[in-house]
Amino acid sequence: MDYKETLNLPKTDFPMRANLQKREPELLEKWEQEQIYHQIQAKSAGRPKYILHDGPPYANGHIHLGTALNKILKDIIVKSKTMMGYDSPYIPGWDCHGLPIEHNVEVELTKAGKHLTKSEIRRYCRKYAEKFLDIQRQEFKRLGVFGDWEHPYITMDYAYEALTMREFGKFVETASVDKRLKAVRWCISCETALAEAEVEYETDMSPSVYVKFPFSSNPKDIAPELEGKTVFVIIWTTTPWTLPANLAIAFHPELPYVAVEVDNSVYIFAEGFLADLVKRFGWTTYRILTTFPGRQLEGFECRHPFIDRASKLILADYVTLEQGTGCVHTAPGHGQEDYETGLRYGLDIYAPVDNQGKFTNDVEYFAGMQVFQANKAIIDLMRKDGSLMASEKVEHQYPHCWRCKQPVIFRATAQWFIMMDRNDLRQKALESIRHHVRWIPEWGQDRIYSMIENRPDWCISRQRAWGVPIVAFYCNECNTLLLKKDVIDYVADKVAKGGADVWFDLPESELLPPGTTCEHCGGTTFTKETDILDVWFDSGVSHAAVCEPHPDLTWPVDLYLEGSDQHRGWFHSSLLEAIGTRGVAPYRAVLTHGYTVDGDGKKMSKSLGNTVAPQDVIKQYGAEILRLWVSHEDYRTDITISDQILQHIADAYRRIRNTCRYILGNLFDFDPEKDMVAYDELLEIDRWALHRLQNMIQRVRKAYDDFEFHLFFHTFHNFCVVDMSSFYLDILKDRMYTAKADSQERRSGQTAMYEILSAMVKLMAPILTFTAEECWGYLAKDGKSVHLQDFPSVNPAWVNTGLDERWSQLMDIRGEILKNLEIARKEKVIGHSLDALVELYASGKTYTLLKAFENRLDDICIVSAVHIFDEGAVLPADAVAAETTEKFYIRIGKAAGEKCPRCWHYRTTIGADAAYPDVCAQCAAALR
Repeated sequence: MDYKETLNLPKTDFPMRANLQKREPELLEKWEQEQIYHQIQAKSAGRPKYILHDGPPYANGHIHLGTALNKILKDIIVKSKTMMGYDSPYIPGWDCHGLPIEHNVEVELTKAGKHLTKSEIRRYCRKYAEKFLDIQRQEFKRLGVFGDWEHPYITMDYAYEALTMREFGKFVETASVDKRLKAVRWCISCETALAEAEVEYETDMSPSVYVKFPFSSNPKDIAPELEGKTVFVIIWTTTPWTLPANLAIAFHPELPYVAVEVDNSVYIFAEGFLADLVKRFGWTTYRILTTFPGRQLEGFECRHPFIDRASKLILADYVTLEQGTGCVHTAPGHGQEDYETGLRYGLDIYAPVDNQGKFTNDVEYFAGMQVFQANKAIIDLMRKDGSLMASEKVEHQYPHCWRCKQPVIFRATAQWFIMMDRNDLRQKALESIRHHVRWIPEWGQDRIYSMIENRPDWCISRQRAWGVPIVAFYCNECNTLLLKKDVIDYVADKVAKGGADVWFDLPESELLPPGTTCEHCGGTTFTKETDILDVWFDSGVSHAAVCEPHPDLTWPVDLYLEGSDQHRGWFHSSLLEAIGTRGVAPYRAVLTHGYTVDGDGKKMSKSLGNTVAPQDVIKQYGAEILRLWVSHEDYRTDITISDQILQHIADAYRRIRNTCRYILGNLFDFDPEKDMVAYDELLEIDRWALHRLQNMIQRVRKAYDDFEFHLFFHTFHNFCVVDMSSFYLDILKDRMYTAKADSQERRSGQTAMYEILSAMVKLMAPILTFTAEECWGYLAKDGKSVHLQDFPSVNPAWVNTGLDERWSQLMDIRGEILKNLEIARKEKVIGHSLDALVELYASGKTYTLLKAFENRLDDICIVSAVHIFDEGAVLPADAVAAETTEKFYIRIGKAAGEKCPRCWHYRTTIGADAAYPDVCAQCAAALR
């Protein structure tokens, strides 16, 4: 007889090889046909809401690894909240306006030799955004992300554009908006103003110059020691190009300054820099004529070193002794502090630089020259006229545009601002940060608090075409500004029907309400504003455009989740917009993730050649491996990725899959409706396995609840590999294969395995979205999706800590036995563990424990026989002391009897049953 045919060997069509690249698209198509997202929403109706509001990715190009990380994290949260009993709809969104799209379109049009109007450029921008929106939508769906993909929110939708205008109108209504000349960060490459959030600091080499300004006032009025002297003030700057705009020199009122005579000249600078400047300028002999506080210099004048005009001496508290001379070159049109000081002293806000960063015609010597290129020419001129004291190159942090990566300048231009300290906007935002929002990780609170606390007024205007226009008009007779909420709302009504293009296409007379007149002069003709709103204002109103009016969403929402850079971006603008218009933050919690870095921890960049495209990972491994990678590390810090890491993730996935497949294979003849064994009738090891399952359920649910998905990964993987594969399922094999098919002991094991796999598949579904669905199809066999199930809850009746302690001790003992079996195998005492007889010599509690399991120890250790001896027995010379248990010895020998051809155990009972003379008594009983 071929006894193999009598064994209950595993049978399943669930494939060992995942073949994810082929299987995932099939499941995506199935979900599409079944409208899985809408099924989930229908099933969740009436449950408590949990709303994650999607921060809109930019509709420009294919998704990258960081975008994939972000979307997968959101999907894990939405799916896990749904399976924890919430109604958690997900409305994806796209950010469509802004400079990157406009720039790319302009490049394409320039190559084609086309020069178009703003309206024509906008139409091309819309088509461009639509193209990549559709591309990204398919790429996100390929990741297994569920959502209302057919009804996303899109910032270039007419209704969204109209609402953006109305939100701006709310700030206008509260007099929170100003238009004024101010020094702002300006990108000369993109030709537009930049907000604080749009600036990155990079290390640059810049020219550092020390320049002397000749004193033009009478120096004896500062100190009598200076009478008749030729006096200079020495300034220091790393932006020589701003010197043509110099109008003043600032001193700290309380710092001591010195007048140092060298040869026939006297130089004034802060006393704290004396040693440094003496060394720097190579002065071998010098004399300090006098010392005085900085306040004594206020009101005097110097002459500009190469332009015929005065430079006033003024006071400012921001002057420090960190670098330079303590005498600060001040150009009110080219710096934030310079601007504020200039206003205080009534200086002109002078910025002789155009949109492209070129000097205007009123700049002597350098007209038409690009500012950074002018640095050398300015230095050369000062060297020639003798005003340059010293120059060198220095490395320092310099602001760059985060889009084009080019250095930016400060430039005074007329811009629109939301005033941070009007209507207590800043204070209300800070209060909300501290007391009304949960920040995860906690350091996020301090980060955004500091940003809001120290930020300047919010510059919301941009000098571009592709965006939502600022609805303002200027009287053609007297140039008075017309800025009213009712006018904004009137234009917004038109935009809701025809889009923001109407602003660019229609004349002013058709945009204004009939009968509009200038309040100042009664004029009836107007010119419309040409600036558009900052795209951060665009995306910052999404809470109002999407969450507030949507019948399936709530306001405020439960969670915003983006990269940590969004503390200065979307989290920031959304908070200010909501506080400014509603007085409340738009979110209850904010969760941030880190950046993706390579295996060496380096930031990914095309120039380094270390980027990893999600499309390539999917092609090689499948989206499932990408999803598991997202969960394997604490994403709140930077997440590393490399071929080695992905291979490690693929190996972990394979172990999880094999665990599922093995259990499925052992349930081929199990019908839970008929074959389930009551808990009290289960074998003890099966009850232990269910206890371990409860422990895993509790930890995994908490990991999901705390957004700590790396704890899911380690808990779940450890359960599969350690508790299941290496222990429980290993022990179970003999019972599953050799016991009578419908015996109580086999059904006991199948009951436990069914409960374990059912729970496992549900718990892994938010992360292993595809595999859980595939496995559930073989387990449930009812055609319904695993994503329509809820997570299992901990069953208190199955929690048994006493049982767990007993089996924990047994696992330690088993580990000792297995080590000795391996030694015996290497020493040729046995070939296979089933060849072995294990003799155990124990005392006390260990002996009591072993005796309690005496009839199961051979199964537990996968040997043919185990004999237990107490401390009174004679200890054989070849017995080995256990490493972890005192007074416990192990001896491995050859098992007695013959090898049963069916179960492979060595038994002395072979032939005892005449009906089955070739097999042992246990197998004969199973065959009856």
